[in-house]
Amino acid sequence: MSATTVTAELPARSTRVPRRPRLVSAELLKLRKRRGLVLAGLGLTVLPMIIGYTVLLSAHAANPGKHGPAGGLDNLSGSLDLLTTLSGVVAILIGATLGAGDLSAGVFRELVVTGRSRLALFAARIPAGLALVWALAGAGFAITATGSTVFAGSLGAPGARLLLETGSWMALVTALALVLALGISSLVGSRAITIGVVLGWQLVAVPLLPQVKLLGSFREALPRAATERLEPSALFDGPTVRMSIAAAVVTIIAWTIVPLALGAWRTATRDA
Repeated sequence: MSATTVTAELPARSTRVPRRPRLVSAELLKLRKRRGLVLAGLGLTVLPMIIGYTVLLSAHAANPGKHGPAGGLDNLSGSLDLLTTLSGVVAILIGATLGAGDLSAGVFRELVVTGRSRLALFAARIPAGLALVWALAGAGFAITATGSTVFAGSLGAPGARLLLETGSWMALVTALALVLALGISSLVGSRAITIGVVLGWQLVAVPLLPQVKLLGSFREALPRAATERLEPSALFDGPTVRMSIAAAVVTIIAWTIVPLALGAWRTATRDA
């Protein structure tokens, strides 16, 4: 090998920068182009946190004796309770759009005939959806984390470790909602049906079923019971269902794999 060859190879290696897979970038671009979806996501995650802390600050400024500081652990817990629910709704909207968007737009056939792997098309939707969901939910979390710390006043402010644990837990909850909606919408092929069914499941059935003691150990198979077991104990009252961490992890893995497996199977077998 000559010195010229070595010199020519070095710049090529040094300038090679890892890039996001094209399919993932394409799916993320399709989501970002849906301005209504993005604005709805911001309206459900960022706007309520801004309004909430503005009201708390105004009330404290007007009557400090009656209304305490806007920050602190108690206000963080209340804000996160609302933000987690609304972020789950956003995750369902995005997951349903990812799973059935190409079908409703009539472009699924065009994507298939290009020769791309159907499973690759489905798999690319997962990181794209997570990127948008976590960006929106993370923006809302950043506001409430900052507000609970800066405006804590005489109240106890959350530490960095607690905020990190809480953010990770919230990312897990929103990811579960996303993969459930993505799998169901890919299976049934309808965005509207998926949103209706999954929202009903998440907002009505999931909170109520863990409290039904007649279900016994079956409650450990519910996603709400598993996520409650992993939630930060400093902010919440504790899990409704007593279960081990190992059981919670197994439940979460199952609720991740099964919807994705069903969605991948239907995507691979659907008539183009």
